[in-house]
Amino acid sequence: MSKQSVCLVEFSILYNIFDEMNDLLSFKVLNYQSSKEFMTEIESKNPECINSTIIIDKNNASIFSSFEIIKNNILVLDSLPVKIEKLFDKINTQLIKQKYNFQSNFQIKNYTLNLNSRIITYKKTQLKLTEKEIDIILFLKEQKLPQSINKLQHVVWGYAFNLETHTVETHIYRLRKKIKDKFNDEEFIVSHEEGYVI
Repeated sequence: MSKQSVCLVEFSILYNIFDEMNDLLSFKVLNYQSSKEFMTEIESKNPECINSTIIIDKNNASIFSSFEIIKNNILVLDSLPVKIEKLFDKINTQLIKQKYNFQSNFQIKNYTLNLNSRIITYKKTQLKLTEKEIDIILFLKEQKLPQSINKLQHVVWGYAFNLETHTVETHIYRLRKKIKDKFNDEEFIVSHEEGYVI
């Protein structure tokens, strides 16, 4: 499977950092020196650009105004400097969302999850989920090992250090309870000593 792409627009220094770390990255990085150069690629209908995560500065209005760009693909870096770990988590979360947005229905265990309607279905039974519940499920599905509350807090809640850990636990508890009540399934999200896993 080919790597997803991340387009850096007017972030040459960041591109140089990513280029040095290329072997460690799970995504392909494309560098555009100017918005004009990037928009030329977009207008040429280059699918690698159109379907990529696009990292821009908050002042880059020309990109926001393009009808060719999926607005949900844009990741705005509005507070710099940023820690590299935080940036990687933001990019990876964005890529996970985009990956599954291309396939609105996908399988998790015996369930079908529709991202557009935010409905999870087992056989003919359906359950409506919140956006945060979808984010939790998508993140846990991508992981092979149980994920700690701190990791969920950083990735799903976007590094909200002031967030109480019981907020994360409450969301997980409510999600597990909804699944159990609707589908009689206590094993959808499994709790381990190290954290949670699907």
